[in-house]
Amino acid sequence: MTTPQAARTPGATARMLLVSSRPLSWVNTAYPFAAAYLLAHGRIDAAWIIGTLYFLVPYNLAMYGINDVFDYESDLRNPRKGGVEGALLDRRFHKVTLAAAVASNVPFLAALVLLGGPLSWLVLAVSVFAVVAYSAPGLRFKERPFLDSVTSSTHFVSPAVYGLVLAGAEFTPGLWAVLGAFFLWGMASQAFGAVQDIVPDREGGISSIATVLGAKAVVRLAAVLYLAAGALMLLTPWPAVLAGLLALPYLASLLPYLNLTDAESERANAGWKRFLKLNFATGFLVTLIIIWYWPGR
Repeated sequence: MTTPQAARTPGATARMLLVSSRPLSWVNTAYPFAAAYLLAHGRIDAAWIIGTLYFLVPYNLAMYGINDVFDYESDLRNPRKGGVEGALLDRRFHKVTLAAAVASNVPFLAALVLLGGPLSWLVLAVSVFAVVAYSAPGLRFKERPFLDSVTSSTHFVSPAVYGLVLAGAEFTPGLWAVLGAFFLWGMASQAFGAVQDIVPDREGGISSIATVLGAKAVVRLAAVLYLAAGALMLLTPWPAVLAGLLALPYLASLLPYLNLTDAESERANAGWKRFLKLNFATGFLVTLIIIWYWPGR
């Protein structure tokens, strides 16, 4: 058997931190910032580079690392944990994970504060607070039904809002519609993701929007939120309006689960894995729309 001392080698620690930061999700926070800042500012500069790097790795290490440390007991009961869908962070790595999250975030946050102004500081503070509050003891927004979905969506929308504010963007009705659609999409995704964990969460005494409403209600709520997100995109100018069609694959992915019972909620995991793949396809199509839009800006 490997001893704890042998397990805590620099290589093992680096691998654990990498897994805990969820590499498959890095793009989900870095891309919104990078795209929003570039569209609003029109060029790549130091703020774009620093912000993109921050939301790519340190931000995710803080978000998921804190979650893995303080969700350890419930994760032990969850068969999904231990892979790309969530790390099962050995106790020996808890302190070093929290320390690495702080050490990697502080320099970037200091640089971004120097590059921005009061409004950008406020948005960045909200973003970082949401990351900490979701999992940290005493706050645990992830265990406050409905607030869990709102906070999770904030994790992904706030980098875009921050990028827009940092770049001095004008917040037009069309831009508000895009951000609103993105926020509803984020809420729907978090709510549906919680369905697969109803049984282990209840066994571990963890509350969520799914444990309170039940599988069937949450899946249907997620479908309504996806539909509303697509409808909001109809209020945006061409060609952004085309992004409204991207809600349809997510709606189709939910169809097999509209009558899902709590007892069989684990079946939603197949839909969640499909969701992860859909995100990459959606990101590609959004990029094409941005490229189409770019010459006319």
